[in-house]
Amino acid sequence: MTMSPPAEAALMADADARAAAYLAGVATRRVFPEATAIANLSLFEEALPETGCTPPATLALLDEIGSPATTASNGPNYFGFVIGASLPASAAAERMMIAWDQCASSFNSSPVAATLERVTGRWVLDVLDLPRGSAVGFGTSATACGLSCIVAARRALLRRAGWDMDVDGLSGAPMIRVIVPETVHVTLLKALRLLGFGMRHILHAPVDAAGRVDPDRLPALDDRTILCLQAGEVNTGEFDPFAVVIPPARAAGAWVHVDGAFGLWARASQAKRHLTEGIEAANSWTTDGHKWLNTPYDCAMAICRDPEALAQAMNCDAAYSAASADAQRNLTLEFSRRARGVPL
Repeated sequence: MTMSPPAEAALMADADARAAAYLAGVATRRVFPEATAIANLSLFEEALPETGCTPPATLALLDEIGSPATTASNGPNYFGFVIGASLPASAAAERMMIAWDQCASSFNSSPVAATLERVTGRWVLDVLDLPRGSAVGFGTSATACGLSCIVAARRALLRRAGWDMDVDGLSGAPMIRVIVPETVHVTLLKALRLLGFGMRHILHAPVDAAGRVDPDRLPALDDRTILCLQAGEVNTGEFDPFAVVIPPARAAGAWVHVDGAFGLWARASQAKRHLTEGIEAANSWTTDGHKWLNTPYDCAMAICRDPEALAQAMNCDAAYSAASADAQRNLTLEFSRRARGVPL
């Protein structure tokens, strides 16, 4: 629907006012919506109309029926999953990013997005004290970013074994083993399943009573192994013994990936940094922004020590649209993407 500039401005002002009113009431709301609010969601259940509502009417419907049926996970009384509220500065940056409406795939598509995400990536490496010069791809979730890292790992190990996965695929390729903790998070298993590793062929490393990998019972490692460790096990919050496990794994030629969706940010805390001792020796890491950084959702990071390994695995250059190796579209799964690094 075409709107005049004044009508468009009024609509956006209405949206801002409704959002502000919603946030003002979060602190006093019950965490889970009342039965009446849930029942009212049936008002959304209609057939595709021949004629759409006006934008102001649609916005009102979203607010008046939708807002009461939200979970107040950004309020002070929510103690459920590892879910945080967006900080005002991050939410405001998200609002600005939406107004820009950029396709943040490369510098040619959006100079400002490419610049800000490059700076953000550098700052991420600084605050986490991970190897400078690593590639940092901003993806939708730790699931998607973990998938990107595992793709890079498998491709790199196969190339080392003399197999070109890009040309010859996986049929007949040397076997790449994956070792995960017995307490592995389901999202990493999902990524591995989507990549065709097969749940039956994934090795589970025994863990101790706290859910940490037991170095003395770790399966044998070699140069065709991807070893996945955890920074912040989801049930206990524990960290694998990186300083003990990673050096021999790297010496054996294995690729070490750390799922740090929950706990990697402990590295930025003086009080908790000891939990991550030795983690910097891994090959790749994933972490979320919406947990400890309190950014909006849909913002995670794939970090890879070898930028070329990630860039080659994720590359999607075309004759009509070439970009630098460190363009975000060449570090993540998406070609068309939003500039997640801006609010982060």
